[in-house]
Amino acid sequence: MVGLSFAAVPFYSWFCRTTGYGGTTQVAKAAPAQVSDRTMTVRFDSNVAAGLPWRFEPERRTIDVKLGQVVTVYYAVTNQAARVTAGQAGYNVSPPTAGIYFEKINCFCFTQQTMKPGEKRDMAVVFYVDPKLADDAEQNGVKLITLSYTFYPAQVPDQTAAEGEPPAKSGRI
Repeated sequence: MVGLSFAAVPFYSWFCRTTGYGGTTQVAKAAPAQVSDRTMTVRFDSNVAAGLPWRFEPERRTIDVKLGQVVTVYYAVTNQAARVTAGQAGYNVSPPTAGIYFEKINCFCFTQQTMKPGEKRDMAVVFYVDPKLADDAEQNGVKLITLSYTFYPAQVPDQTAAEGEPPAKSGRI
């Protein structure tokens, strides 16, 4: 039973990525071959979980895109702490049924972000809405997709290991 519970987590993650269940977006390797005339409004939402002293906001709140059009949008992030901090972004789209059609080519959310005290950074997400959305009758009424990110605190990587320096000696002999 314990083994099944541990296996359930990666299986559920795979299932959500594959089907878009719960608004899970897809990861694309390249742009689509076609661009549709249908236009969709994409709204950008940004949140920071308690315990992470970051300011995080999109450069713009909405953008109109054609299905299949590759778009790059930036989010401004500032570490407001006087220490190094790290965060990992969780994400989803709404309505949840649109997740299967929301394709990210590149995103800051794919990796953990570490920021120095007071550091400001523009972080990009490159995406498109798959033109196949137009063929899905359930999506006919969808005119707005909200891409929502929440940054959660993460453990700061060991700086000496990250910089390739040998670890400090503990003083023991």
